[in-house]
Amino acid sequence: MTVVSVSMPEELLERIDSFADEHGYTGRSEVIREASRNLLGEFEDRRLEDRELMAVVTVIFDYETTSVEERMMHIRHEYEGLVASNIHSHVGGHFCMELFVLEGRLDEISTFVGRIRATKDTLSVDYSVMPVDEFVSVPDPDHDH
Repeated sequence: MTVVSVSMPEELLERIDSFADEHGYTGRSEVIREASRNLLGEFEDRRLEDRELMAVVTVIFDYETTSVEERMMHIRHEYEGLVASNIHSHVGGHFCMELFVLEGRLDEISTFVGRIRATKDTLSVDYSVMPVDEFVSVPDPDHDH
């Protein structure tokens, strides 16, 4: 197996070590391998391919790190064909929440989420994806509305 060197904040490393201990992993490498597999497999759901999708992406960051907000704005404009809606809100004492509503294909949504996750100083990125066609029903001509 190839050995890889990864830089990360001490706090994250401590959380990984604690997680490994609490959940019976043999060590941090096993935790990181599993997390990597999960991340890489996240957008490989064949049931979502070739379908029109909607997604909600929530990003939390410290508002004192002003460059994050600027980077969010740049990403929003770069993906304006995908972003149906965007809400910025202040939460807690020091934080901002950026909520993006997306409409598009799986590969586009995956790329957008990846760009958001790669943005330095984001504290949390969460999302959900669902097919739009599950909510669109064909009207029943025999049923009066």
